[in-house]
Amino acid sequence: MSRFNSQTYIPQLAIDCVIFGYNDKALKVLVSKLNLKGDIYSLPNGFIFQDEGIDEAAQRILRERTGISNIFLQHYKNFGQAERSNRVLLENIIEQNREHFTGEVNLTQEEIDWLTNRFISLGYYALVDINKVTPTKSDLDESMEWYSINELPNLMMDHAEMVKTALKSLRLNLDNNIIVLNLLPETFTMKEVQDLYETIFEDKYARNNFQKKILDLNVLERLEKKFTGAQNKAPYLYRFRKG
Repeated sequence: MSRFNSQTYIPQLAIDCVIFGYNDKALKVLVSKLNLKGDIYSLPNGFIFQDEGIDEAAQRILRERTGISNIFLQHYKNFGQAERSNRVLLENIIEQNREHFTGEVNLTQEEIDWLTNRFISLGYYALVDINKVTPTKSDLDESMEWYSINELPNLMMDHAEMVKTALKSLRLNLDNNIIVLNLLPETFTMKEVQDLYETIFEDKYARNNFQKKILDLNVLERLEKKFTGAQNKAPYLYRFRKG
């Protein structure tokens, strides 16, 4: 049975996901290295079932690649330039890996033709607590790993542009809300919030002004102090306000 066809999936439409994580004061992106000759790296992606909504498809793809649900997800741009085509790239990839595709992966010529059509990609970005993610490979992945946004491998097609555009969109969205805190654990200190913002914007902020700006949004609940061994210097923990 053919896996890639217009009866199963909406033709020439794909979803590419920029999955942001954060640890050790570094913003990171989940990247797939395809199990093919040529060191080919890609953003996690997939197709949309004929009976599936686009947001539903994006959530499914994220769940399959991260092992978690209830992920913050934002559609930020569509990529559909006239010259955007998989054909030349994929035909070269397939030619280099023909034995792999027709053997282990067992693609038919019909499926190969379907995959090498021009695709319009719906770009989504996701924010996840990196400690909760279990990067999960698909049949075509050699690895699925986190990379610092400043040290990404050479991504296929326009995927590097997708990352840059997603980061720009994330920064713009942070002017009015704190969705970025989805990158932190459930509880966090104000210092950790400031470190996160400074990492994303590549800038420094005055501590008192920054704390006032965040608290004035009135979306955080202050908890007990975080034990550090020095009670008078222990910072308070915060979390998203419930209800």
